[in-house]
Amino acid sequence: MDRANRRTTGLVGLDLALDGGFPKGTTIIAAGTAINGLDLFAGQFWKGEGGTPEEGCYLMLDAEPGEGMTDLRGVDPGQFPGLMHGQKVVVDSLSTVILAYGIEEALGLVRKASAFAVEHEANVLFLLYAGIHAPEDEIRIFRTADGILDLKQTIEGSEVERKMGIFKMKGLDLPRQLVPYNITAEGLELSTTKRVV
Repeated sequence: MDRANRRTTGLVGLDLALDGGFPKGTTIIAAGTAINGLDLFAGQFWKGEGGTPEEGCYLMLDAEPGEGMTDLRGVDPGQFPGLMHGQKVVVDSLSTVILAYGIEEALGLVRKASAFAVEHEANVLFLLYAGIHAPEDEIRIFRTADGILDLKQTIEGSEVERKMGIFKMKGLDLPRQLVPYNITAEGLELSTTKRVV
């Protein structure tokens, strides 16, 4: 795939791991827990490298919306596709749709978002909180999306280790290793080098 058909993820290290960024026209699920930096990653993708929102929208369902975000708390998911615009769309979160409206409504939303992404050469990023949904529902969601990123965190002794797995990305060869990342005051920072042992 040509780099001209990629869009930056907002993280230099992830762009390198994906050989240029997300393929345009795709839907991506970023999965993890509430303390793994999912919201920071979503903000970095939406805002881009300049730190201000680029052409796109951030649809907030879970919390008080920040500046420039669209408040969709309590709005029927059937209305979401009509509110999507621009090249970078974030839905925070798909978990809220599943819990409040059911898995079929969530799958329908991902399919409609996929059609929007393809038509507009956009990227739609859905946040999904791990460990709160039935395994079969997660499998169905993962099969419907074009890309799957999983943010994992473990504690080794007195240190926190964070790693991102890229488990699916339409049209791309996937890295064979998890990519270490840190949470900083500015957001997520992925390792851009590989250790040679």
